[in-house]
Amino acid sequence: MNGLLMGIYLFVLALLLGSELISKVPPTLHTPLMSGANAVSGITIVGALWAAHSGSPASNILGFLAVVMATINVVGGFAVTDRMLKMFGRKR
Repeated sequence: MNGLLMGIYLFVLALLLGSELISKVPPTLHTPLMSGANAVSGITIVGALWAAHSGSPASNILGFLAVVMATINVVGGFAVTDRMLKMFGRKR
């Protein structure tokens, strides 16, 4: 029960902190910062690997799905950032 309570506490804290940070970003910077922030999903990949390692079949499946989704988010974040950087580069 203590682990569940700690997980809920961490989730609520992350939710509040994330919404506070995003609300402070001006609209002109929102897209570039969010595309770069998608790379933070690398932390999610580490957590998902840890969850998948716990041993129960349900956590293995959920951990695998979390790894797949976080990897898609990381690759997409880098692709969007690369595309935006090309838009602002010199034209050859």
